[in-house]
Amino acid sequence: MLRPLRTLCLLAMAALLAGPAAARSRIKDIVEFEGVRENMLVGYGIVVGLNGSGDSLRNAPFTKQSLEAMLERLGVNTRDANLNTKNVAAVMVTGQLPAFAATGSRVDATVSALGDAKSLLGGTLLVTPLLGADGQAYAVAQGTVQTGSVSASGASGSSVSKGVPTAGRIASGAIVEREIGFQLANMTQMRLTLRNPDFTTAQRIAAAVNGRYAGSAVADNPTIVTIRPPGGQDMARFVSDVENLTVDPDDSAKVVIDEVAGVIVMGENVRISTVAVQQGNLTITVQETPMVSQPSPLSRGGQTAVVPQSGVSVDEETGRQFVTLKEGASLANLIAGLNALGVTPRDMISILQTIKAAGALQAEIEVM
Repeated sequence: MLRPLRTLCLLAMAALLAGPAAARSRIKDIVEFEGVRENMLVGYGIVVGLNGSGDSLRNAPFTKQSLEAMLERLGVNTRDANLNTKNVAAVMVTGQLPAFAATGSRVDATVSALGDAKSLLGGTLLVTPLLGADGQAYAVAQGTVQTGSVSASGASGSSVSKGVPTAGRIASGAIVEREIGFQLANMTQMRLTLRNPDFTTAQRIAAAVNGRYAGSAVADNPTIVTIRPPGGQDMARFVSDVENLTVDPDDSAKVVIDEVAGVIVMGENVRISTVAVQQGNLTITVQETPMVSQPSPLSRGGQTAVVPQSGVSVDEETGRQFVTLKEGASLANLIAGLNALGVTPRDMISILQTIKAAGALQAEIEVM
């Protein structure tokens, strides 16, 4: 008798554990920390060693000027020469300087053709300074460009390309030469920026931090939460503890519609008022069947002619009844009701927009 009772208790506990769980998230996954971010870098350079797929110097005068200036710095005077090489391409080089990147560390560099080059495959980027928004050089890039593309052409002019051969990447191709100089240890407070601003989420983050360190967090607005380390604790250790605290992020009711791809994404907080929905299709078919009209064998002056004959049919779907959604229906009720109608994603987009126009959809619709 004990075994059935024990089994029943285990099943009851399993049912309780199988219930919906709170979607808790770490603070580090829903906020940005002040000052801890990447910085964009950009530079102008030259790629050499291309197999005849570079810029046409006649159509890209900036490439010719850059080539002449580079050779002049190396002691070669080509100002009066008629350069006609196609193994050189002018490129823009971009990169991202990570937060707290130290001098001598390496970052990736992306190379993109600026002129009419056909491909950068196999080319070598020459030393290129990468500048920040303040005009200072923070890194220097150089190396072999890898495009990851396939390109082939025939003598008749036909060609086959896969991928983008005019853009490539140099893995760890830039060396950091200057540090940002951000001093985290000297900060007395730090602001956390919510990626999805929300009053409720901001208050929950502040409550979670204050629950661990009393009086250390204040929600300034739906986007910013300011934290201050308790006395005697450094900022790095404090941020490490705060970012691993978990909260239940809240979000507004929103329906995102991609009409091109026919994709609909709805949040769990979407609610609707009482509404009845019916969907049906009306199909009108017009079919032209030309017929040949010939005169009788004994007639005079008759001519053979083509006589148009039209057939029109109307097909209206029947059997689909109204589906009524009650007041405060949730996302599951809405989906179940629309699925009961057997609607396609395209039809569902029209139905959702119509429900919103009727004032029954308590959510924001964003059309992409």
